[in-house]
Amino acid sequence: MNQPPTVVILRESDPRPELQIVKGDGVARALVWPGVGAELRSMQSIMLRAGSTTLALQHPMEAVYYVVAGSGVAVDLDGTDSFDVNEGSMVHVEPGTRYEFQAGDDGIEILGGPCPADHALYNGIAGQ
Repeated sequence: MNQPPTVVILRESDPRPELQIVKGDGVARALVWPGVGAELRSMQSIMLRAGSTTLALQHPMEAVYYVVAGSGVAVDLDGTDSFDVNEGSMVHVEPGTRYEFQAGDDGIEILGGPCPADHALYNGIAGQ
């Protein structure tokens, strides 16, 4: 029997598994991901302190990020483009593009992720 659609509320106190995508001082956590039942959307919180970066990221689907605080650079690793980003910036990454985020002097806090969810991000997390 199929379950009816539901609304799920995710609280700050709920477990937020750490993603191993940060190089340097910072942390990335899964907020909305297949582990909470999401398949068509994902959202990560990425916080990088000054001088830190994400690892090179690449997904078979597009990704979108919002810069909540701070500043840094979004780098297209397949080309020569890098883009300054700061609070309020949106970043759209086309499918298959290799990219990374680099924190500026004040660090950076980013929300977003690939859509639909990229299961490769969650390898090694219990239940995945």
